[in-house]
Amino acid sequence: MQKGSRKLENAWAMYDWANSAYNLVITSTIFPAYYGGITASKIPGQPAYVDFFGWRVINTALQDFALGVVFILVAFSSPILSSIADYKRNKKVWLRWLSLLGAGCCSLLFFFTPDRLEYGIIVFALAALGFWSSLVFYNSYLPDIVAPEERDRVSAKGFAMGYVGSVLLQILCFAIILKPELFGLDGSDKTLGPRISFLLVGIWWFGFAQITLRAMPLESRQARKARKNVLTNGFQELKKVWDQVNLMPTLKRFLLAFFLYSLGVQTVMLVAAGFAKKEIFPDPKDEPKLLITIIIIQLIAIPGAMLMSRLSRSLGNITVLIIAITIWIGITLAGYKVETQYQLYALAAVIGLVMGGVQSMSRSTYAKLIPQTQDTTSYFSFYDVTEKVALFIGLFVFGGVEQITGNMRNSILVLMVFFILGLLALLYTKSAHDIRKYAITKR
Repeated sequence: MQKGSRKLENAWAMYDWANSAYNLVITSTIFPAYYGGITASKIPGQPAYVDFFGWRVINTALQDFALGVVFILVAFSSPILSSIADYKRNKKVWLRWLSLLGAGCCSLLFFFTPDRLEYGIIVFALAALGFWSSLVFYNSYLPDIVAPEERDRVSAKGFAMGYVGSVLLQILCFAIILKPELFGLDGSDKTLGPRISFLLVGIWWFGFAQITLRAMPLESRQARKARKNVLTNGFQELKKVWDQVNLMPTLKRFLLAFFLYSLGVQTVMLVAAGFAKKEIFPDPKDEPKLLITIIIIQLIAIPGAMLMSRLSRSLGNITVLIIAITIWIGITLAGYKVETQYQLYALAAVIGLVMGGVQSMSRSTYAKLIPQTQDTTSYFSFYDVTEKVALFIGLFVFGGVEQITGNMRNSILVLMVFFILGLLALLYTKSAHDIRKYAITKR
């Protein structure tokens, strides 16, 4: 495999172009709006309960629980998948099948009609499983195709291509939903536009993924012989990382902080559309306003990440994260009280400002705190597992509080507790980091 080939870099980045449509259309916008609409309560102001294989559960809580199960499955399978990626050298085979699982299930959501709830939730969860699991193999190609000094640039290229591609497809989906007559569709069936959007996501994902899959080389049969301990090696590597983390106070404290605030940040990102649909825009006629909210978040996320990156040069990563998490605490409090569409637009703008920045800043801070090592895969596998376990807990806590109290706003207040704990842990991390820097300076 030739490192530094622009053709190979572009082909790799095309997978971001392909699968980001899932993250925007299925996770963040059209699916939550569609699901919330077809399962909404017929009595205004009352919780919307659905029947899932005999279990009476609030509609949005059920979606949270389904995603929570997916994330705990990914957390436990990630070390095994990482081990396979490292040792069996058949990343391309796994990437192909997992992308097919995700894209295929997105297309199968076309058959998710209001009378097929169990089918829709199961297929939705399987699409999420395909998406998040395939990223393990996609990301693992980056060190193979790019020299270390070029990885930030190529990674950013993938992110940018994913953003552009997903927005282009979403605009098409919006047009189909809002103006079905332009495409010769029956406007009387309000479910048809969203369901066609799900089908298009699957086709888009699978089709453009072929560019990546054709370009990424498959190792020889001899190179693809797995080690005997391929199923356990990943967990053994995580144990080694944990033993090393225990000897590094700053890194250990940061991982605690990351776990706590990531639980809040990632959960908010996944439930934001459902919250807006249920609490602010329950009327199906208000769906365009919901889509505007999501677009605001997407448009501001990239400059927000760039702003936080620039601030880190003068203030330091941990200080910038402390500022960002303080803002997140304010966001959760405002989210609990928000009532009007314009209040929500303003809140969406603030969320976009700190959403992407916290994610990129957390990853770069972690990269700076880990020791100099060639075994970065194991360290980032540990980071990935930490994030997925946090997501599992966050989604179950959010859905569980709503299920018990019947009010999604109460769930937001509970998330605020995790942000506050994350902020305290960051302050704890900064104290250890400052002591370490002072000791290095005195040498």
